[in-house]
This record gives sequence, structure tokens and C-alpha cells, in this order.
Amino acid sequence: MLKTELYQLIANGESSGVEFKRDDVRPESLAKEIAAFANFRGGRVLLGVEDDGRISGLQRPNAQTWVMDTVSRYVHPAIIPFYEEIDLGGDGRVAVITLEQGMTKPYVVRNNNREDIYIRVGDTSRLATREQQARLFQESQMFHAEVLPVSGTGPDSLDHRRLVDYLIRVLGEPAAEFQAEPSGLERRLIGLSLLAETPLSGRAASIAGLLLFGRNPRARLRQAGLRLMVFAGEDRDYEALLDQLIDAPLVELVETIDGGDNSEPGEYREPGLIDLALERLRPFLSREIAPSDDNIRRERPWRIPLTVLREALLNAFAHRDWTRAGDVELCVYSDRVEIASPGPLPNDMTVEKMKAGQRSPRNPLLVDILRDYGYVDARGMGVRRKIIPAMRTLTGAEPEYRAGDDEVRLVLTLPAPISVPAAI
Repeated sequence: MLKTELYQLIANGESSGVEFKRDDVRPESLAKEIAAFANFRGGRVLLGVEDDGRISGLQRPNAQTWVMDTVSRYVHPAIIPFYEEIDLGGDGRVAVITLEQGMTKPYVVRNNNREDIYIRVGDTSRLATREQQARLFQESQMFHAEVLPVSGTGPDSLDHRRLVDYLIRVLGEPAAEFQAEPSGLERRLIGLSLLAETPLSGRAASIAGLLLFGRNPRARLRQAGLRLMVFAGEDRDYEALLDQLIDAPLVELVETIDGGDNSEPGEYREPGLIDLALERLRPFLSREIAPSDDNIRRERPWRIPLTVLREALLNAFAHRDWTRAGDVELCVYSDRVEIASPGPLPNDMTVEKMKAGQRSPRNPLLVDILRDYGYVDARGMGVRRKIIPAMRTLTGAEPEYRAGDDEVRLVLTLPAPISVPAAI
């Protein structure tokens, strides 16, 4: 690091990525900052700088050895920072300890028979809350929230018809196995992590099980469901033309009708959440075209390709952070559609990596079952292969992804402002 870069860092003050420490800092205090940066997005500790930015310099002769020993002793699992000393002449020497984001989170500080997990919040390092700890485990792929049991649920919380349809029609398993012994179905669902065994209630639906196959999933899991909102203009007005929660399982039901009772044989289909939502949005995202000489029927083409809307909504559910409260939202404005999914991008994923086709599923069970139904791209490249090309064709520009700490938002620009119909 150049002297000018160091002076600029100091002038900018402490932040989410920079911490000042005196040379006589206690080892456990330095370890706390190191662990917090590793659990966040990385950062730098400037050793030999006061809290107010004054440079007091290094006093100990073997600062590098002391720093490395401190990190090795207190921070677990092992992490190796990059250490360098900058000689500022009359201002003395300052050590710059650089940490990249850790890959085996959470990092803990072991001291006095305790293991404490710290995270960076603004310009301070704080003990992680229970929810924040869960997200750190999830980021390291040591823990998947989707398989957690949902309190107050049981096998009856899942739609038996949808489950049997999945096992027999989608997976091709023999029907006799589940018809002869109902308990065999529950054992199969436990094996699939759609049910979870619990010491208190016996068997409870997992988050994934409830989302995919639940009866009114939102009744037990407030994060489930999809909020639809429609506004006449480019901003959120006080009163929406549509503000509705769709509460339904993600997957459809297909049943064969045998043709008894003088009825014709055929299929009965009960749509899943995504198709229910799109049907509700049809009046607001399509326009009627008058019949032509070649076609006497009136048509209602969509303003945004259905493949784009479906893929975006499925991604919002499949990759969201289920440890966070809040709804997946789809908002229609006169000039755009926005889809928001709670939580940041998983692991070390970035918008650029996602557009390039990298895959890092936060909820692999959800993704696998949605793939079984053919809802998601088998290669996991729906953003690159479906959303981006379709929006380029429609508007001449790529869709906009906004990835923050609290949500991932997709903005789909409409080709021209539309007149949104009154609520129906």
C-alpha cells in the first residue's frame, strides 16, 4: 500500500471496512475485529492509529509476529490475514492488516472458555444475533434453513394429493408403495426432508415442504406467499389499484379423471402459486388487440414475456433467505415491473457472477424439486439464458438487478408506459 493510500484511508475515518486500533490493543480485542471482518465482507485494521484518526504509530518491535500469533490463538477456524507495515517517516509506522471475506463462516473468537461470533455493523463490531448467526452458517453452506421444521405443523399440513402426484407422476415411483402403508409415505417424506422429526411434536413440515406442498402455507409460515401490488403511476401511491397476498403451494397438482359417473376421462389441474399470481396480474400486464381479417379472436399479449416473469418469480422463492421475515413482492408500475426477494445474494455470489451463469443455490432442496417439475432451468442458468435475452429483445437493454444486504430486486422496464386498468 502506498503512503498516499494509507493517509486517504485514515482521512476517511472508520467504516464498515476500516477499523483503527492503538498499538497496545489487547489481543482479544484485535481478534474481535479480525473475526468480524471475516464474517462480513472483509476489511482492514490499521494498527497504530487512534480512534480519532491521529497516528500514534507502532511501538512493539515484533508487531507482525504478535498479530499472527493473536489471530492463530483466538480466531477459529484458521484464517491468515495479509500484513504490511507502512513507514510514514516522522509519523512513525502503521501496520495494515487486510482480511478478505472468509469462506468458512462463522469465525469465532475463543477466549475464557467462550466462543463468540462477531459481525461488522457500520463502523463497529458487534456480537451476532441468533438470526445473524444462522445466516452465517447458511452462507458457508453448513446449514440450510429450508429443512428446518415449522412449529405447529405436522404431516396433515401438507397436501397429500400434491405429494402423491409428485412421487408417482413426477418421480415415477410405484403407487402401491404408498397406498398399502400410509406410514411409508411419511418415511419417504422424511427422507426427502419435506418432513422433519422433532422431539416435541414428532413430525413437522419443513420450510421447503410447506412452501412446495403446504395447505395454506402462510398460516404457519409468515414468509410464505407472494404479495402483488399494482400502481397507476411510476411511484407507490397511497392507495394501490391491487394489493393482494397469494397464499398457495409453489407446485401444481395434476390428477387423472377416470371417466366414471358418465364423465369423460381427462386431467384435473390445480395451479401453483406462480400461475395463480400471473393469472391475477393478466389484466394489468396485457392489452387487448382487436381482431384482424386473419384472426377473428381478440388477443391479449403480455407486456413482458411470461417466461421472464415465471423465471424471475421462481428465482425469488428458490434463492431467498428464509431466516428473514418479509414477503416476496411483485410490483407493477406504469413503466416497469419490480420483483423483490428478501435477503442478500447467497455466499460470494455477485450480480456479475449471476449474469455470467454461476450457480450458488441457497436452498438446494427447493431448487431440485422445482427442477423435477421443469419449473427451473435444468442447467440453473435461467437469468443468463431466459431473462436477459428476452428483455434485450423487448427493450434493447438488460434488466437491472439491485443486490443489497436486505433484498435482491429485479427491475424489468416495460417497452413503453402503459395505462393500468382500474382494479377489478
